[in-house]
Amino acid sequence: MTLLVLGVLLWAGAHFFKRAMPDVRESMGDKGRGLMAVLLVASIVLMVIGYKAAPVEDVLWVAPSFAKHINNLAVLVAIFLMSPAPRKGKLFNGMRHPMLIGFALWAGAHLWVNGDMPSLILFGGLLVWALAEIVVINKAEGPWTPTESGSIAKDGMFFVASIILMGVIGYIHGLVGPNPFGG
Repeated sequence: MTLLVLGVLLWAGAHFFKRAMPDVRESMGDKGRGLMAVLLVASIVLMVIGYKAAPVEDVLWVAPSFAKHINNLAVLVAIFLMSPAPRKGKLFNGMRHPMLIGFALWAGAHLWVNGDMPSLILFGGLLVWALAEIVVINKAEGPWTPTESGSIAKDGMFFVASIILMGVIGYIHGLVGPNPFGG
């Protein structure tokens, strides 16, 4: 579980670094981007290895049988929110943090269907990070104005792309872990 916790903390720390120490981050220039990318990849590796290796001894809750379907719907919405649709489309154009809200929705949906301790650490930690990131950004940047609204056609295009991407992600998920679509 140590690797899992370290991975979640490294993920959050790398993301918060820009807000916590803006002068230091700015002085790093483009090299800082590379370092942050390496830290984020390392955090993902730690989270994956830590999650796969963590013992599932304590089941804190068991999701109802229909939870997988709601999880999959929430993940589809999360993928859509993390796409360019909210900036280029019309439906969610007024949302300030669509990617972070999508990430929080993804984490919350996974937390709901996985009631064991490693899942609480992974998905709960990432959910807390995403919500805290929204608060930190809002405080740092102040008022916000939405970009010019796009079209419903763009929303439709990105929704179809989100469905295809969810199928690909679901297939890969089934290769490395449980099949999210059943069967």
